[in-house]
Amino acid sequence: MAKTRKSGFTIGVVGVGRMGANIARRLREVGYPVTAVYDIRPEAARALAAELKTAAATQLAQVTAAADYIITVVTDDQAMLSIFAKSGDSLLQGARGKTFINCATISPAVHVEVEKRAAAAKASTLEGCMASSIPQARQGTLYLMCGGRKQVFDQALPILKDMSVNLRYVGRTGQAAQVKALVNMVMNINTAGLAEGLGLGKALRLDLKMLMEIFSQTGANSRVLQTDGEDMVNREHDCYFSAAHAAKDSGIALKLSRQAGLNLPLARAAKAQFDHMIAIGKGELDKSGVAELTFPGRSGAKAKK
Repeated sequence: MAKTRKSGFTIGVVGVGRMGANIARRLREVGYPVTAVYDIRPEAARALAAELKTAAATQLAQVTAAADYIITVVTDDQAMLSIFAKSGDSLLQGARGKTFINCATISPAVHVEVEKRAAAAKASTLEGCMASSIPQARQGTLYLMCGGRKQVFDQALPILKDMSVNLRYVGRTGQAAQVKALVNMVMNINTAGLAEGLGLGKALRLDLKMLMEIFSQTGANSRVLQTDGEDMVNREHDCYFSAAHAAKDSGIALKLSRQAGLNLPLARAAKAQFDHMIAIGKGELDKSGVAELTFPGRSGAKAKK
């Protein structure tokens, strides 16, 4: 049975898609008062609110008014700047003393801008970048990389610990987002590479179970092999992390590389594969669906001469 925690940890959640909704469920389950939820899709907010017996906010400012800590999980830079708008309905209305834990994968510069806007409203922000997926959000076993003022991080520790099993304080605002971009860039390269290796193995009529076992015992091993290998072979692409998100996140990393004056051809090639998935209508498949571009006989696979 849930044990209610001190009232200073009332929680609001903005963005109740697969990740945000499961974070809300987890925190409610372990005893936090989840006092309001909001989504750009009102029906999603209403459904979760009914499940958690809480309020479905119809305005962003209502979430800020209802909670001391507001967790945001939105789609991209534009959505993030919108919920922290300088005018109109915004989380910044009446935000004095409130703390925003921002979990979306967005550009580091946007995290910095949001911190400035929140500071002007006498509020605090913290990056809570996630390197995990839907089941981990529900179970409270996320890998969280946090950036922002250390004092804000320390004050939010009880919430962060109940969301995660691995928790890292990275440094100032923007740095956690930089690390997350690199994590996803390397993951996306590994995913595209595994799809090519297994696709070529299939074309050579190799036993793919045997091939994956050998991969796992040699330098071809990777975390992606464990999470995506069988799904690639079996064409099971239920979405945990979409190809569209993979393309977006690789784009963030490539923007950082341009700012640093570095050439990253593998990152560009991986992004091109996920961009192609979007172009042929497969962007909402899990990233394992990149195998549809490499396995012989599949609709997206075309040999290039």
